[in-house]
Amino acid sequence: MSAKTIRVATDVGGTFTDLVCFETDARTGASSIRTAKSDTTPPDFEVGVLNVLKKGDVDPATVNFLAHGTTVVINALTERKGVKVGLITTEGFRDTLEIARGNRPDFFNLHYQKPEPFVPRYLRRELPGRMTYKGEERQPLDLSGLPAIVDDFKAEGVEAVAICFLHSYANPAHERATMEALAKAWPEVSAVSSHQITREWREYERTNTAVLSAYVQPVAEGYLKRLSGGLKDGGFDGSLYIMQSNCGVDSVEAVSRIPITMVESGPASGCWGAAELGKLIGEPNVLALDIGGTTAKCSLIENGQVKIMTDYWIERSRTSAGYPIMVPVVDLVEIGNGGGSIAWVDDFGKLHVGPQSAGAVPGPAAYGKGGVEATTTDANLWLGRINKDYFCGGEVDADMAAVEKSLTAVGEKLGVGIDEAARGIVRIANSNMVNALKLVSLNRGFDPRDFTLVAFGGGGGMHAVALAGELGVKKVVIPAGAPVFSAWGMMMSDLRRDYFVTRLADLTSDGAQAMETLFADTEAAARDQFAGEGVDPGAVKFLRFAKFRYQNQEHTTEVLLEEGKITGERIAAIEADFHETYEREYTYRLDAPVEMVGIHLVAFAEVGKLTMTKAEPGPADASPAVKGSREVDYATEGAHEATIYDGTKLAPGMKFAGPAIIEDPGTTTVIHPSNTVEIDGYSNIHIEIG
Repeated sequence: MSAKTIRVATDVGGTFTDLVCFETDARTGASSIRTAKSDTTPPDFEVGVLNVLKKGDVDPATVNFLAHGTTVVINALTERKGVKVGLITTEGFRDTLEIARGNRPDFFNLHYQKPEPFVPRYLRRELPGRMTYKGEERQPLDLSGLPAIVDDFKAEGVEAVAICFLHSYANPAHERATMEALAKAWPEVSAVSSHQITREWREYERTNTAVLSAYVQPVAEGYLKRLSGGLKDGGFDGSLYIMQSNCGVDSVEAVSRIPITMVESGPASGCWGAAELGKLIGEPNVLALDIGGTTAKCSLIENGQVKIMTDYWIERSRTSAGYPIMVPVVDLVEIGNGGGSIAWVDDFGKLHVGPQSAGAVPGPAAYGKGGVEATTTDANLWLGRINKDYFCGGEVDADMAAVEKSLTAVGEKLGVGIDEAARGIVRIANSNMVNALKLVSLNRGFDPRDFTLVAFGGGGGMHAVALAGELGVKKVVIPAGAPVFSAWGMMMSDLRRDYFVTRLADLTSDGAQAMETLFADTEAAARDQFAGEGVDPGAVKFLRFAKFRYQNQEHTTEVLLEEGKITGERIAAIEADFHETYEREYTYRLDAPVEMVGIHLVAFAEVGKLTMTKAEPGPADASPAVKGSREVDYATEGAHEATIYDGTKLAPGMKFAGPAIIEDPGTTTVIHPSNTVEIDGYSNIHIEIG
């Protein structure tokens, strides 16, 4: 048996595919870390994964544990590259998918068009049978029409079937029976039922979730098979886990059945990494910010807990209602602002940055791959914030002639010089990201001044200090390995599943036993599911949440319940926690009865999770890491002579002050004139905002 344990995480992003490799010597406890980045390779994303393993000098045959995050699901949805889906639903409800919700965003647009459903009406079919909201059978299921439906679906070229019946969240018996009959009549078709994904109410959301899962299932399953096959051909025989949108990992087999659960797997791993890092460094309240090449994503972590929601929508905007996906997803805001975001001037002479992106090809003008439009990266290069002689860690010769030409074009449209155009691009990009951070903090009742900003991704360190200053945040932390931090977050993730069950009950001492029974039954089912996949039931741990509302309200507020059995004596404390949480979010509380709408149970078990070792701090003198100095334009604070530090030579305990620039092979950290910096025992960069 090898004395070394090798754990690897790979994350497929819109522009780059990242790798983190941890190698631990079982005899000495010594560990080392390797990172690598390579271009993402759509549509064959598995090629990029195999490429980055090769680039990182990782032999798949030596890997014990591999976690993987991918954008394959969200890409298939947004690019409409899924398969033809047929829907089977309750008699009289085939149009639920098209009726959708009445709360359209573009309310005063008389020509508003609802988003087209993913299943056209001629492929939506019905079966007689009915459950009540209590899970009682009102009308028996009649499967006599199923053979004709199957024949029609085959004739129409349907490749996947979604099944969603009314009130199946309360009793899925009819869905199970239909799934079994479909498997016998048409064993080769891909199929999914709504109860396999969610046990929450809201008919339209459940139906759409089942449809979208069916839409991407063959695509995702094919991708995971190709990835597993490519790794196996390389000699890999370890454990492969897939990152989920709920900040946990799951087995390939489970994900292949319900791939919609990895719709936001990449962003989730970064948020989880920020939460775990916060616990390591004693900062439980964190604003997580991930700035990549295409997007910026942010989330709020309170007391070390990442908020998970099921009210998730894709393609939702000011003019479109979008599509709901009722699966556990980390609560985040994502905007089209990253290093590759294109700057453009509208017909009224107003400057914008994003959401369009130059991507990896052609990329920013500086890449020299034919890009002609100015991007945020080009502006940062022109202002000296990025070193043109150390672009992409020295792997790319920055095409400064192309940068100048692209920025000149923007400046001419604005009627300003090239320097002012570059400053404007940086300021607009910062403003967009500040607004996103406000959405996850101020708009939800949290003061950003009470949080630490943890910024990562290739562009996190570039903009973090300016954003913190705008929000009043006192400290910024740039993690070690920031460019590949989402992949690092996967290494800190547990095998995790979230169980949501809708059950209406008054929050009174008389209802305590019913609440406890519901939690206990769900925990038992979770243990059985884990045990069926070879996980020791004794290793499974739980977090209990419940969803409450004031009686007869429409929406709910989720509350974390303390450990221990729910008894009548605890109800008053639970109700007080609800009032406090509700008031923080909505600024008021009511003197009204409270009712439980359902539970949210988190079940998790450790699988290959890393344990980090803290180094003792060394000398405070950071001069051994100094590379030189250059003039840097800070966009908002003018130009200053900045000291340049080699990030690879910064060691725990080192301290220095701005103005400065820290250059790593994969990212640049901008230290403003009033900042002070310290390197902690995990090699993270702590920046105090002056």
